[in-house]
Amino acid sequence: MPFGRLERTQGPQPMSDINVTPLVDVMLVLVVIFIITAPLLASSIRLDLPRTDAGSPSDSPRFVSVAVTAAGQMYLADRPVNPPQLAEALLQAAKRNPDTEVQLRADEGVPYGRVVEVMGLVHEAGLNRIGFVTQPRKR
Repeated sequence: MPFGRLERTQGPQPMSDINVTPLVDVMLVLVVIFIITAPLLASSIRLDLPRTDAGSPSDSPRFVSVAVTAAGQMYLADRPVNPPQLAEALLQAAKRNPDTEVQLRADEGVPYGRVVEVMGLVHEAGLNRIGFVTQPRKR
């Protein structure tokens, strides 16, 4: 004996579409989390490492970071320096490794002459590799 409904109309059909609103909400939260944490990953972490005589770094750094602000102040590895101090530091880097690259970060408001002055100091120190650090254009 078959069981059936007394009504002749069909009941509501099951929904066959996927509701993407919760998925979009979760993805937006993840994007915000990544946007907030990405700059923190790029910064250095302070650690008190154990000391030992067994291991020592053999290679000197392959690059030196030089920055010039819009006001014309020069920085070597995030420390403010004047031109003679910069020339001396670049000379020491050239003595350690003549293939050291100088990564030059200059504000876009810096006069061209100031950038050429830094390039001259690099050349006088005996370093030939200069990398200009820029940011991609926003589209």
